[in-house]
Amino acid sequence: MNKETVLIIGSSGHAKVVIDIFEKEGKYEIAGLIDDFRNKGEETLGYKIIGNESDLPDLHLKYPNWKLFIAIGDNWVRHNVVNRIVDKIPDIEFASAIHPSAQIAKGVKIGKGVAIMAGAIVNSNSTIGDFAIINTKASLDHDGEMQPFSSLAPNATCGGNVSVGAFSAISISATIKHGISIGSHTIIGAASVLLKSCGDHLILYGCPAKEIRKREAGERYL
Repeated sequence: MNKETVLIIGSSGHAKVVIDIFEKEGKYEIAGLIDDFRNKGEETLGYKIIGNESDLPDLHLKYPNWKLFIAIGDNWVRHNVVNRIVDKIPDIEFASAIHPSAQIAKGVKIGKGVAIMAGAIVNSNSTIGDFAIINTKASLDHDGEMQPFSSLAPNATCGGNVSVGAFSAISISATIKHGISIGSHTIIGAASVLLKSCGDHLILYGCPAKEIRKREAGERYL
């Protein structure tokens, strides 16, 4: 079987996990890495930095069938990178990375640019929006929804019929009760237990989770 070719944007910790997924998945051959903050020829896990974002239009002309993957963990930063690339190369295609050990149930819909890590569980009839991340051992139960650019950190657990808004992040080992709706740009803190639905642009943590303060779009959380 002929493999497709993927170019990874990013070369740090998140990219290391994505490299492992692509190697184990066996669907893509990794052509190299793109990073604005490192020199050409430097390596991550044996793959070379072959340029930065400004090189992408020329690379796309040379290799038009390559797909891209944005290996950046921060939801807002990932969004900004995607927008910059699409502005330069409107017809670019994005790959998704799904670890072979992830459990993807019947009826699940997965968008483009999605990362689903080792041991993750996505249960029946759930929807994973474009460029969302489901991290190591995280779970989204039946009829769940992750809107674009949202993320579940390692070991985060969502009950059935949970909706995670765009750009929102569920932190490591947080638990979301079934039937909960979380707004956009909202952060649920590490090991928190969310028992009530919440709105946009919030930071909540604790057991049970309570609103701590408002937050701006793009405010750092990692």
